Amino acid sequence: MKGFCTRRRFLQGIGATALLAAGGWSVAKPVLINPCRAALPSELQASLWLAKVWQGLDVSKVWDCHTHLAGTGDSGSGVSIGSQLTSPFYPAQYAKRLFFLNAGCVRSAPGQADLSYVARMRNLIDGMPAGFKTILFAFDHPYNEAGQADLKNASLYVPNAYVRRLVAETPNMFEWAASIHPYRADALDAVHAAIADGACAIKWLPPAMGMDPASTRCDAFYRVLAEHRLPLIVHCGKEEAVKGVHQQHLGNPLLLRRALDAGVRVVVAHCASYGNDKDIDNAGKHLPSFDLFARLLAEPRARGLLHADISAVILNKRPLLVLKTLLEREDWHPVLLNGSDYPVPGILPLISPARLAREGLLPEEAVRDLELIREHNPLLFDIAVKRLLSWQGKKFPASVFETRSFFERKKA
Repeated sequence: MKGFCTRRRFLQGIGATALLAAGGWSVAKPVLINPCRAALPSELQASLWLAKVWQGLDVSKVWDCHTHLAGTGDSGSGVSIGSQLTSPFYPAQYAKRLFFLNAGCVRSAPGQADLSYVARMRNLIDGMPAGFKTILFAFDHPYNEAGQADLKNASLYVPNAYVRRLVAETPNMFEWAASIHPYRADALDAVHAAIADGACAIKWLPPAMGMDPASTRCDAFYRVLAEHRLPLIVHCGKEEAVKGVHQQHLGNPLLLRRALDAGVRVVVAHCASYGNDKDIDNAGKHLPSFDLFARLLAEPRARGLLHADISAVILNKRPLLVLKTLLEREDWHPVLLNGSDYPVPGILPLISPARLAREGLLPEEAVRDLELIREHNPLLFDIAVKRLLSWQGKKFPASVFETRSFFERKKA
């Protein structure tokens, strides 16, 4: 990897667009490069707004259910990054990789990329109240219909073994979600192994990985998940962070009906809050993915099985109507689960507390503290914003953040 000075110059060169997305921030504040500051200073620790974040929460039950690992594989972790993210011939993806690495405070010294990313996560969790955990995601290769790994279109690979090892090293901080493509010849063996090794979920990103959740190829996989009540976390809606095989139609929430009919507990990542998908029920016209998710949630097959995480719903690109609807629909609150999508909250231009305050979703007086908190601890920033959100007097209840009971697997 090139030095961070090179990365900073690149990021500054593309900064104009990001600054426009920042939504009215002062130029005196960091708006592009994550400053990666250390522990919260005493004045922030004493913030009245920060005190509100943990009121009424049992922190031992608070598991951030959507966090990503990143790195380069320079530690022997097995992590690999494809040409889509490393070649300047793919400028948008190349820039996103740099933003992700900066958001995770990755060091560019030889052999330090993987280690510094994990060290930063551990430091952030050290800054949370005791008992808080995150669920780390593995990330499988894309596979084709013949069950062969499509390495040419692989953007990112994070092995299950690496994530499992990190959890074993710091079990008081991390849980893990395995990533297993259902078309793999060894898919069933792999999921049984993940269950035996304590995985609390399976993570799919169909638009990048190339699995069709409505395919009969998934049936045997679904039977195992249903038998063990292992949740399947599935990205729905438009995917931009990781291109992979780039089959956006596979992120359609309605494709999850097959998993629900098989009795699988399904978590729709991001509440399908971004993009449009084909309405396969009505002559194929396109509707917001969020509307299709809402339809699926209302179907009898979803009862007791369909859930959704609220990771990324506070991003600037997400429609504010989605966030307002999630807050208003108190009947949905029992199925919502909090996740941060880390390191995304550390990408400064993507989330603007000032914008949320202007829309009446956050107290204006809290904006300054929230922006300062993000410079020190993006995990804390994410949960703080969501705990302070309010619309028409409605807030996310404690149950949305106390996700442990949903994911924890009882010991035999």
